[in-house]
Amino acid sequence: MPIATVNPATGETLRTYDALGEEEIERRLAAADTAFRTHRTTTFAERALRMHKAADLLDAECQDIARVMTTEMGKPITQARAEAAKCAKAMRWYADHAEELLADEEPDARDVKDSGASWVIVRYRPLGPVLAVMPWNFPLWQVVRFAAPALMAGNVGLLKHASNVPGTALFLEDLFRRAGFAEGCFQTLLIGSGAVERVLRDPRVRAATLTGSEPAGRSVASIAGDEIKKTVLELGGSDPYIVMPSAELDRAAETAVTARVQNNGQSCIAAKRFIVHTDVFDAFAERFTAGMKALRVGDPMAEETEVGPLSSERGRADLAELVDDAVGAGATVLCGGTRPDGPGWYYPPTVLTGITPRMRIHHEEAFGPVATLYRAADLDEAVAIANDSPFGLGSDVWTHNGTEVDRFVQDLEAGGVFINGMTASHPAFPFGGVKRSGYGRELSGHGIREFCNITTVWHGA
Repeated sequence: MPIATVNPATGETLRTYDALGEEEIERRLAAADTAFRTHRTTTFAERALRMHKAADLLDAECQDIARVMTTEMGKPITQARAEAAKCAKAMRWYADHAEELLADEEPDARDVKDSGASWVIVRYRPLGPVLAVMPWNFPLWQVVRFAAPALMAGNVGLLKHASNVPGTALFLEDLFRRAGFAEGCFQTLLIGSGAVERVLRDPRVRAATLTGSEPAGRSVASIAGDEIKKTVLELGGSDPYIVMPSAELDRAAETAVTARVQNNGQSCIAAKRFIVHTDVFDAFAERFTAGMKALRVGDPMAEETEVGPLSSERGRADLAELVDDAVGAGATVLCGGTRPDGPGWYYPPTVLTGITPRMRIHHEEAFGPVATLYRAADLDEAVAIANDSPFGLGSDVWTHNGTEVDRFVQDLEAGGVFINGMTASHPAFPFGGVKRSGYGRELSGHGIREFCNITTVWHGA
């Protein structure tokens, strides 16, 4: 895949970039290694000052980078600005909390005495250069939620971004440089996927994090495993959105529309499978379908647009294949379902019902504005449908029954359970999944410690 900015609203290639050659890759790896030796010795206060500066710069340039993101991958401009603002918030959160999150820990005095020590502490030390392989769907946020904690912990970052968002990737490198982080602390590697193995196997690279597809996750995990290097993986998701009889139906249906089409439906944590109790199924389906039909689809640069194009022609074709397969196997289309004519890689908001396990969309992730509706006879069936997926990232539950809440929290196979609201990420809360959605956690204290050497310091009596 070429490294290029291609406008998904028109299909026009706006700019292409040359991939880094072997000599330049080596220079950047050496720069990362050198930068780490200095950066790891800086104080939390010094790092925080620079991280706050990065956040201030991002706020000041919010409109400019939002236009770059929208041009490169098609998200509505209003959502692009919101993404930039969220990134600045996360930068400030880690700048303000990193020192306390990584403070030395003292084990229980009884255990210290039992070990024969006069004192023991547990210290969090940075690992070194970390390779981040990142996707295009949240081209700023996916990177910042790695970069902010990594840099605050004393690590340095090497970014291999998706090949269709090079402008965003280069902006990030420049942003951290202008914020005062030393040369080599955060570098963008304009390389194709074929060069990732060479970088990951380099002994100067100590760990890797990847957000992306299952195949990409398997590849990076396999290489890192062979090299015995730590990895964090955030892969696909096919999140359930469960509606029970006690739910506030109007609010549940309205939120469901947003939960499905955020980022043009191209989000791992977007709700995709809507599992509705039979007592309220018809009423919910009517409200939800009406909301999906009413969405404004159009130019992502227009302020009023709610759904823009998919990021690529291949992505739209893959989504259409899932819908066509389901319809061919007996699914009913409540709205959408037909690829429009004209320029750009648009696909209409679509609702399908009558889904069965023999349809591909029952097991595969629909990465675009396509929702599947399931009727559940009771709580047990709702849980069974929700867990009948290879993924386990997020989940949403709408109920005011405390017993049902306890059951869903206990039994749903997911990294997050959101009650009466839609799944979202926040810097203070851990984020990640189970099953084929990956392993490890980003954000919160759990995220900043993923790439730390957790060191026991034991001092004899």
